[in-house]
Amino acid sequence: MSIGYKSFHEHSIRDPKSFWSEQAKLVDWHQPFSQVLDYSKPPFAKWFVGGQTNLCHNAVDRHLKDRANQIALVAVSTETNQEHAYTFAELHDEVNRMAAILQANGVKKGDRVLIYMPMIAQACFAMLACTRIGAIHSVVFGGFASHSLASRIDDAKPKMIITAEAGMRGGKAVPYKPLLDEAITLSSAKPEKVLIVNRGLSEYTTVANRDLDYAAEREKHLNAKVPVEWVDATHPSYILYTSGTTGKPKGVQRDTGGYAVALASSMRLIFGGNPGETMFTTSDIGWVVGHSYIIYGPLINGMATIMYEGTPLRPDAGIWWSLVEKYKVSVMFSAPTAVRVLKKQDPAFLSKYNLSTLRTLFLAGEPLDEPTASWIHDALKKPVVDNYWQTETGWPILAIQRGVEVMPHKFGSPGVPVYGYNMKLLDEATGAELGPDQKGVVAIEGPLPPGCMQTVWGDDQRFIKTYWETVPGKMVYSTFDWAIKDKDGYFFILGRTDDVINVAGHRLGTREIEESISSHANVAEVAVVGVEDQLKGQVAIGFVIAKDPSKTANLEAEVMKTVDSQLGAVARPARVYMVSALPKTRSGKIVRRALQAVAEGRDPGDISTMEDQSVLAQIKHVVGK
Repeated sequence: MSIGYKSFHEHSIRDPKSFWSEQAKLVDWHQPFSQVLDYSKPPFAKWFVGGQTNLCHNAVDRHLKDRANQIALVAVSTETNQEHAYTFAELHDEVNRMAAILQANGVKKGDRVLIYMPMIAQACFAMLACTRIGAIHSVVFGGFASHSLASRIDDAKPKMIITAEAGMRGGKAVPYKPLLDEAITLSSAKPEKVLIVNRGLSEYTTVANRDLDYAAEREKHLNAKVPVEWVDATHPSYILYTSGTTGKPKGVQRDTGGYAVALASSMRLIFGGNPGETMFTTSDIGWVVGHSYIIYGPLINGMATIMYEGTPLRPDAGIWWSLVEKYKVSVMFSAPTAVRVLKKQDPAFLSKYNLSTLRTLFLAGEPLDEPTASWIHDALKKPVVDNYWQTETGWPILAIQRGVEVMPHKFGSPGVPVYGYNMKLLDEATGAELGPDQKGVVAIEGPLPPGCMQTVWGDDQRFIKTYWETVPGKMVYSTFDWAIKDKDGYFFILGRTDDVINVAGHRLGTREIEESISSHANVAEVAVVGVEDQLKGQVAIGFVIAKDPSKTANLEAEVMKTVDSQLGAVARPARVYMVSALPKTRSGKIVRRALQAVAEGRDPGDISTMEDQSVLAQIKHVVGK
């Protein structure tokens, strides 16, 4: 049924109370809310005040009546060649066991539990067990270096940490336990207990009176029945750290009721998933996409969800599509980087499997370029839907909301504002609202809709200062992203405001320069950063991976000519370096600040999130020459 996007969105902005009251019917409430929204202390929005609910109940318990024997969770590891499917009833049992372990070790409502785990089923059990008893989980991406982990332990002060002795990547064990032990040594906050899932991948030492073995603890609580702790809708469900412009990570604090409602509505109106179907999101639980659309979103919606440990190329480039066929996946969510990796493989892998159940492929996490979108669309013959959001928002800000109205796609645009988001494009210097095809900063007028961050954990002032006080004369939430909006209301994201470079007084988005360079026929991948220049303040430097490395003799000059012709001489990079690889995080994002540091001859600082740190040494060598 097509409701009509324009009137639907207008209703959500004009009358948020009646709009969200209707959406709130998608989740179970132990106690009905007395007030949809309390916005008496802007910018702090409290949603569904007086209501009591529970994320774990909505994700697991409420489905036992109608779909106890339906698959809820599929945990697949192509690293260890293990695969296990859990029904809702079996997931319920495992979550109860994990919750009993937490309670037996003194974890109670409001306590923090840090989860530092690979993509294994027990990580899902741990997250759900925390929300079941009202504890606040903080998932830290598995394999984060000790220093990064220690800063998160210090900030969250967890009573307990749940980990595995190792993860696996590309067939090699990645030991977690030594990293965690060192992080605890470095941090001033000491957890009382560490629960370890021993996968038999790596030797490790235990700390007496602190470390617990998960298998032994689980045996003690096999028949446990832990009642759901009904919490206020405004009770924090989790903390998820995102890097800040300063050294200290920001703990994004999420509520319970607003998050449940936002996810439940988005599963239907944005992602088009139905109860009983399967969703496959190829992210990691260490990131917000993993929280929202591997764990909570699909399960709240009564869907099966696939947790995948491995790369998209192991054992071969058909692995993801074989899972789509096997588990009859209807909704898939991935990232443009992953698609670009698959694009380099034999296209036969895409026609080898029966993908008839797959309705839509969603992509997010970075701007989606036209060649990538066109290639995967032609290969799958399925709609490819871009969307744009942030750790801070917890669910999409911009998207084509196919459950509201199937609107046309525009390459390069993630779509139009999602219901609940009162989006503005503002002049960063004056705060004035801009018209079509004018470049400005993407801002959201308060209140932020349900599901968005409540505050920065333990630091309300930082929340206000960081997000709400950057546009002159206006209290609006800044996304720190540049965009233009066309006459039809579609947004085109141009890059971070902190990725904007100032060349002799001209403000240039590095994203725009990257788009221009990537249009050259021999450019496979590109990253552009701004580096200090005594004359111009900043200049653009490009790092290019060539499609054909044997034909790079004149590539730098050709690339500069391309930028000249498309954006003008002011945007021309000062240098374009030919490199064989770019520094990336494990989730595929280019670490631009490291490139900038190398180009400026500085120490790149903490590079613990980088997949292959040797790439940076190679780039240093190229720049040094």
